[in-house]
Amino acid sequence: MPRKCKHSRGWLLIGMVWLILVSCNTHNPTQGEKMTTNIKVFLADKNKLDLPTNIQINQNVTIGEYFGYMDSLVRRYDTLVPYPLSEHLLARNNPWVIDTLANTDYYRMIERDSFVYDQRKMIVLPKGSILQFPDSLKACTILRNFERTEIDVNIPEYTLRIFQDSILLYTFPVRVGQNRKRYLAMGDRETDLRTKRGKGTIVKHVKHPDFYNPVDGKQFFLTKRDDGQTTLMPQIPWIETQINGVRNGQMIHPTTNPETLGKAYSNGCIGTKEADAWVIYYYAPLGTGIRIRYDLQNFEEGIVVSIFKDVYGYGI
Repeated sequence: MPRKCKHSRGWLLIGMVWLILVSCNTHNPTQGEKMTTNIKVFLADKNKLDLPTNIQINQNVTIGEYFGYMDSLVRRYDTLVPYPLSEHLLARNNPWVIDTLANTDYYRMIERDSFVYDQRKMIVLPKGSILQFPDSLKACTILRNFERTEIDVNIPEYTLRIFQDSILLYTFPVRVGQNRKRYLAMGDRETDLRTKRGKGTIVKHVKHPDFYNPVDGKQFFLTKRDDGQTTLMPQIPWIETQINGVRNGQMIHPTTNPETLGKAYSNGCIGTKEADAWVIYYYAPLGTGIRIRYDLQNFEEGIVVSIFKDVYGYGI
């Protein structure tokens, strides 16, 4: 995803005219005032003719259709707005979308006495609802916030945090890799399952994940939930990381068994609740920084407030 606000040809023309205006103001204020009026008229016409402000959804959109629909909006309107439109930008400007997606979490639905076998059939963009396009100022603010966002994972704390600059936005429980080596058919070798430490970035989103058992390499489609029910696997994006310059398949993704959170349980990936996975995805566009650390103590104002079990035996 582009990391800076861009401008269409029309908006580049405005910039050129503005430079001329500044020059003219120095020598001829009267002429400059005339040019200012012309620019305002041009801006008004541009906004009126080309730039969308919102779009009304004309049919129910399910989770299974969601990414195709959002991507179609990006393709249709990207050239009409003076910034790099993306699915992440559009969702962040419409936070109700993220809330709606998070509420499709199987266990949230069970709390409402609603069993869902196939989450992909759940409606997330209801007919008649409105998606608002950000104006240029709001769009550039969101894009700058993307650049200032970092994902922080502390392995022995089983915790993932999202920071914007030094401000903590979210804290989520996670599961991490097991403290052992195991033969995995998918890699055809014995693999250290411990979650890797280091710094890196988000390098890939898998919007339509396929599911394979890494131990035997066989594809699967169903999952047994913590409550004993069997459902189809949910369609929630997986996030691939690159740590210390290495893409080793270490993903951030939801688990259908949240009872495993707070444990060294996975094959190296960082597992989250389904609802949390949606939030993390929309705060982790490509290029977002990530830090995975192994700190056995938490400090507040220089004082140790928490001590964690040395799950990997690093002794640090």
